Amino acid sequence: MSRHLMFVYGTLKTGQPNHYLMNDSENGVAQFVAKGQTLDKWPLVIASKYNIPFLLHKKDFGKRICGEIYSVDNKMRHFLDEFESHPSYYRRLETEVTLEDGSVMKPWVYFLLDFKPQFLDLVTYSCYDSYGDHGLPYVESEQTSSVDDMNQ
Repeated sequence: MSRHLMFVYGTLKTGQPNHYLMNDSENGVAQFVAKGQTLDKWPLVIASKYNIPFLLHKKDFGKRICGEIYSVDNKMRHFLDEFESHPSYYRRLETEVTLEDGSVMKPWVYFLLDFKPQFLDLVTYSCYDSYGDHGLPYVESEQTSSVDDMNQ
């Protein structure tokens, strides 16, 4: 069985609103590997009327991003690609992540490549928490399939 390393930094992390999707066997298998932080700096912002955490593809702008690495099977990777609207909205790209023990892995991570320029003016975060003191909790919606809808 083929396995893929995936780095999650937003609502799919442990304790966040969509983490249950990582544990749902209907979606495939996801096994926690380690916590880590991106080697490079990236802008992680919270935007749209749904308060979605977006990792913008603009290297060396923003902060090192904390998250979790999972080893997933093909079924889970396919599910995550659909969940993140890859490749039409987010793009799954490899990036280096430093683990707590200092070792480096190169998992896949979902980046937003085509974003509004004003997103770069937003507050950037290193560690997303929907329940954080920023006051921008994630808003679940079945209607977030439209790129225009998510960018509002």
